[in-house]
Amino acid sequence: MPTRRGLLAAGAATGAAALLGPTPARAAGAPAPVTPAAPTPPALAPYASYWFPDTLPEGVPAPAVTWRSLKRWTPESDPDLAHNTASVPLAARFAPVPPNPDARAGQARIASLVSFAPTAGNPSQGSATADYYALTHWAYLDELVFWGGSASEGVVLAPNAPVVDAAHRNGVPVLGSVFLPPVAYGGDLRWTRDLVQRDPLGRFPIAAKLVQVARAYGFDGWFVNAETDGGDSVLATRMRQFLRALRAAGEPYGLRITWYDAMNSTGSVGWQGELNALNQEFFEDRAGRVADTMFVDFRWTARSLAASGALAERLGRSRHELWAAVDTESRGWDASVDWDAIVPRGRDHVVSYGFYRPEWTLGHLSDRSPGAFHQADDRFWTGESLDPARPAPEAHWRAPATAVADRSTVLALPFACAFNTGHGLRWYEDGKVTSDAPWNHLGLQDRLPGRRWVVETAGQRPSVTLDFADAWRGGSSLLVVGRPAGPVVIGLHSTRLPLSGATAVELVHATEAGTVAVEVGIALREPAAPGEPLPYTWLKAATRSAGRGWLRARAVLDATRGTTAYAFAVRITPRGTTPVRWRLGALSVRDATAQRRPAAPSALRVDASARREGTAEVRLSWHRAAGPVRHYEVHRCLPDGTRRFLGGTCGTALYLPAVIRSGAEPAAAFEVRAVDELYACSGAARTTLGWT
Repeated sequence: MPTRRGLLAAGAATGAAALLGPTPARAAGAPAPVTPAAPTPPALAPYASYWFPDTLPEGVPAPAVTWRSLKRWTPESDPDLAHNTASVPLAARFAPVPPNPDARAGQARIASLVSFAPTAGNPSQGSATADYYALTHWAYLDELVFWGGSASEGVVLAPNAPVVDAAHRNGVPVLGSVFLPPVAYGGDLRWTRDLVQRDPLGRFPIAAKLVQVARAYGFDGWFVNAETDGGDSVLATRMRQFLRALRAAGEPYGLRITWYDAMNSTGSVGWQGELNALNQEFFEDRAGRVADTMFVDFRWTARSLAASGALAERLGRSRHELWAAVDTESRGWDASVDWDAIVPRGRDHVVSYGFYRPEWTLGHLSDRSPGAFHQADDRFWTGESLDPARPAPEAHWRAPATAVADRSTVLALPFACAFNTGHGLRWYEDGKVTSDAPWNHLGLQDRLPGRRWVVETAGQRPSVTLDFADAWRGGSSLLVVGRPAGPVVIGLHSTRLPLSGATAVELVHATEAGTVAVEVGIALREPAAPGEPLPYTWLKAATRSAGRGWLRARAVLDATRGTTAYAFAVRITPRGTTPVRWRLGALSVRDATAQRRPAAPSALRVDASARREGTAEVRLSWHRAAGPVRHYEVHRCLPDGTRRFLGGTCGTALYLPAVIRSGAEPAAAFEVRAVDELYACSGAARTTLGWT
């Protein structure tokens, strides 16, 4: 795994290395990093947006990089707006009683700074690879920063729509990045001055633009990181006033600001590693709140965090509005962290904390397959035992699941989960492959169980994983493999679902080896205390074939109207002693009434296309369907009558990078359908693209 500074020296587009400050060897006279040449992108491909605040660098940008001024940006002039706009609203969520007695609600929270891709060339709507940081452990996150920006590309970066849609579905706000890099890494103080400029009426035009971008694209605020040295106290005062203006303009829309501990009140960059008199005015000044949270630099100590928490409380703020930086970029769970300084076991948590670059769970792997990634990511968030209720003896890594309570957004019917992680090796519909191409798009990700995986059994614990070799819908399913000596209970979703008196629960499952009996469990109350098991009631389900080895099991919950379902589980009981391989493809909970198909979208059209040698890249758009829609799916209708999945999105526009002509067909035919929360599909809107 390259080091932080190795990435910068190689011209990595994120510019993330500067969070720790320049090394002495490069602090003076170091050249600005140069982005290596990249292939010219397809002409129509939309990418996540990035800008300089106003003035552009000298010279010309590298290939595949576009220099833009945020001051001159407008939604009306943005050709990629429809592709970059998130559609899922930020969901409400709750904290169930944790399965681990050390996990606490209402104390420390977790932020995460993630570089999903380089600043330039970050696809707006996923791409044709499964090699992607498909974050799924949203249950432990309180804020996600879409980290990036660099002196050679742009220092303001807006998050792409799939990340925002997935995060919002799980109740997690997403922030864009404002990164003003150190001079050693190409930073220029004029960009800081551009950011905080005032117009003749005393207003901050870039603050207004940042609010306009967040509202137009549908995300939740900004992470502001001013690391360009050379300023003075006047510039520092202007920065504080800018933050106040940004917060005031965004507050009516629920936007938030996180300030990074770099610039201090003298205007110099001096990473404090604590909240103190030199940086507190960027967090709270005499007039009140300036930033919603502060990301405390990596230089913290147990003493400085304790002092920071105490100062925050003296200022009338919560100590848990401070994120203590935890660097996982290079060593992941082998990082050296004084956990007791942040989340001690035997007393109240001191502050919150923030992971810097947890996508290490993918980046350090030699096998970057989806299955290998999720095994590593589960270990990062849950611990070596892969069971938050039964943690392994702690060595040096304190997994989030053992310190922070999980959260859930499953609050209303109908609810369904097909265990789709937002990437895969193929795309499945009703157990059938409708595309054999690898893919990623986090906006198509399900609300997965937050606790992965709480397993109760008297014998040896079987393996419980998200698997990509087969699926009912999407790209993955839940796979249980082992030789259980008795019943195995697998906890699924924590919920607050109001039951109607005739609520139906349905499982789609397949037994690939061995023989098992399958039951569904429902908890009608929570445990009395953290760490205690959920009191499930077990229901036998009537089973019928769903095709290709998949079975559909359905049970009606005979519960009084007004009763609440607090959790769901499955129990598999082996029949015999042979090894078991059992797969869960979907879980759904709904009122036991006739299901209506969602309304269809309309006016599907080709907005733009580029054809070359029997291949076309295409931009499609359509009108939103009436009523609730989870996402839309686009298919190609081939001359032989088959349908091939091309992609999906939560919005109403989709870019197709490579539509290949089928034989001598005169035109490529496309369909778009709306998909609801239970994965029922609407009728289709259709259009064609002629090949001549």
